[in-house]
Amino acid sequence: MDDLHGFCCQNANCPDHGLRGRDNLRVGFRYGPRQRRLLVCRSCQARFSERQGSAFFGSRLQDEQAHAVFQHLQDGCGVRQTARLTGVDKDTVVRYALRAGEHAQQTHDELVAFSPDDPGSPTR
Repeated sequence: MDDLHGFCCQNANCPDHGLRGRDNLRVGFRYGPRQRRLLVCRSCQARFSERQGSAFFGSRLQDEQAHAVFQHLQDGCGVRQTARLTGVDKDTVVRYALRAGEHAQQTHDELVAFSPDDPGSPTR
């Protein structure tokens, strides 16, 4: 059985959009050479890749290579050094860095949107 509790519907018009752990997702089928899952929302019938909404969506690098690029950037390596260490072009490193930055911004906005706005809360 597939564990889908970490995923949420990506359709902005869905009542379950952005809500994880609702049991509204199912695996429609698997596709591609890496057998990625195509998820289907039971609430709105929208279909989307399991990687949609992540920094890996649309990635053509092998998973290990993409992880290595992100890890070297996280460790503070420069673009050229990361390109040399991972064996990818420097333009690819820049593209992945921008992709990761956009995803980090979206994740931050999502977490801040759900933070309590009570003035007496510890998140003050």
